[in-house]
Amino acid sequence: MAKLDRRVALITGAGSGIGRAMAARFLDAGMAVAIVEHDRAAGRDALGELADRGEVCFEPCDVADEAAVKRVVRKVVKWGGRLDVVVNNAGYFGAFETPVEQLRLAEWRRTLDVNLTAAFLFAKHATRHLRKSRGAIVNVSSTRAAMSEPDTEAYAASKGGLSALTHALAISLGPEVRVNAIAPGWIATDAWRPRGKRKPPRLRPKDHDQHPAGRVGRPEDVAECALYLVSEAASFMTGQVLTLDGGMTRKMIYVP
Repeated sequence: MAKLDRRVALITGAGSGIGRAMAARFLDAGMAVAIVEHDRAAGRDALGELADRGEVCFEPCDVADEAAVKRVVRKVVKWGGRLDVVVNNAGYFGAFETPVEQLRLAEWRRTLDVNLTAAFLFAKHATRHLRKSRGAIVNVSSTRAAMSEPDTEAYAASKGGLSALTHALAISLGPEVRVNAIAPGWIATDAWRPRGKRKPPRLRPKDHDQHPAGRVGRPEDVAECALYLVSEAASFMTGQVLTLDGGMTRKMIYVP
C-alpha cells in the first residue's frame, strides 16, 4: 500500500456513492485522483469536498460516448503526467423494475452502454498508458451478475458481461496490466451523496440480520477492496471477481 504515492487514478462515477468513497480513500493513500462524472453538480461537489485531501481534478464525461472517453483519458494523462489505475464504477439503473415486456430498447441499450461498453472504451483508450506504468483496472460489477430480483434484466446482463469482460481483459493485457472486478452486494450509499443530499441510511435490524457479517455494506468497504486490488499487495491477482456482500449470497434462505 505504501507504494501508491504519486500514482494517478481515474475513477468513473466518482461524484457520489461508492466512487466518491474510492476517490477519498485513494487520495488518503497518496494517489492523485481524477473524478470522472456525468453529473456536473455532483462532480464539482466531490472536487470541492476532497480538494484538501490531495491532488484531485474533475472531468465531466458521458462514459458511453467514445469521443468523450478518449478526450478524458488524454486530459487526465496530461494532468497527472501518467496513468496507473482506471476504476470503471459508473452505473446506470434506469431500467430497474421494468417488466421485460415493457422494457424499451433504448433503456436496455443505455444500461449496457454505461455499465459495460464504457469499461471497454476506457480499456481501449487507457491501455497504452497503463502498460507503461504496469497499472491496473478495477471494474465494479455486482452480485446481480449471479442472482436477480424480478424485472432487472438489463442491469443483470450488463453486470454479467462486465464480469466476463474482466477476465477477458486480464488475459489480453497481462502481464503488464492487471484487471480485476469487485461485485458488491447491498451497499448503503446515502452518506456519500453530494453534500446537500446526504442523510443517514434508513436501515432496519432485519436488513442487517440477513448478512452473515452482521450489517449492510458501506462504500468504505468497497473502497478498501479497490485500494487493495490496485496495490502491490495484489500483484499476483488478475482476472478475478471479488464478491463483497457480507456473505449474503452464501446464505441459504427458506421461506417459512
